[in-house]
Amino acid sequence: MPVKPVLTGSSIRLRPIIAGDAETMFESLKHEETNRLTGTQEKFTFEQVKAHCARVEDADDRVDYAIEAIDGQSIIIGEIVLSDIDEVNLAAGFRIALYDPQYYGRGYGTEATRLILKFAFEKLSLHRVELEVYAFNRRAAHVYEKVGFVKEGIRRDALVRGDEYVDAICMAILRPEYDQWSF
Repeated sequence: MPVKPVLTGSSIRLRPIIAGDAETMFESLKHEETNRLTGTQEKFTFEQVKAHCARVEDADDRVDYAIEAIDGQSIIIGEIVLSDIDEVNLAAGFRIALYDPQYYGRGYGTEATRLILKFAFEKLSLHRVELEVYAFNRRAAHVYEKVGFVKEGIRRDALVRGDEYVDAICMAILRPEYDQWSF
């Protein structure tokens, strides 16, 4: 199982998600804009969220972090994940969600992404971190490009939202690209 240290930046702290985070995570599912941006369409019960938090706390192929704003309150404002960690190919998937639109545009996502990439490349010794972002989520795609992710392709019509099909943009950052950015 990967070691999951607390990662601290200037305005946020990343700490491993624990079973006790289920209530906050469940409440976050009420924010329609966050659900839209992440492509979340399924309705989860509290018991499902609680089981998920307990499962990821002990998972050995992923690291799930709560993003805490450290402006005096240390409240959970989102989550960031390295999933499907492949120790043979030195690769992982990446996902981030800020739980409430009030936290968008404040630099939290950029700082959290930089912290998790530093952990991925410098502590886990990964070579590749990849993600998908929906075409309508231009703000997130901009952040990913800003920290060094490169667009690799498009999964056409990957998400159905009502009567609309939406493309998913596939992006990745490799260790040599990360080294060039040196956060």
